[in-house]
Amino acid sequence: MDIRGFLLFWSVLTAIVAALSLGPSFAHVLESVPRLTRWPPSLWRETTVFNAQFQFFAIVGAPLDVAAIACPGLLAWMLRSDRPAFWWILAATVLYLMALVAWFTLVKPANDVLATWVPGPIPDNFESVRSSWETGHMVVTGFKAVGFIALAVGLLSIRRG
Repeated sequence: MDIRGFLLFWSVLTAIVAALSLGPSFAHVLESVPRLTRWPPSLWRETTVFNAQFQFFAIVGAPLDVAAIACPGLLAWMLRSDRPAFWWILAATVLYLMALVAWFTLVKPANDVLATWVPGPIPDNFESVRSSWETGHMVVTGFKAVGFIALAVGLLSIRRG
């Protein structure tokens, strides 16, 4: 495979990985309105904490989130002499990295609290933990969405020839 073929392969792979990373995050946002406004605390806790609804978000999502940083990072390096594509794809890399940092800063602390919950009465800190968990996912999605846009612009900016 020549360098142009490899660049095309890596560009497509990067777009797929970035989209697959954005997808589950966007799903969190789509389901957040009823989860925050209509679901009783017991239903939210039951689905979020006790029945492994989000198990595959961790098993599949975590490697995708890391790959969504590594793939455009390598692509930016490959395009380092192709401005402005390099800058757009570097921006995408940084935005996906910021999404992961936001996840560790905003969502993981809530997950750590959720891991201590047991069946029984709703914990006193329920509202604050739920709010942190839901809004944290919204922030993560925002970074990824803007990162995906930057990636798309970068891919469309690659010089042909």
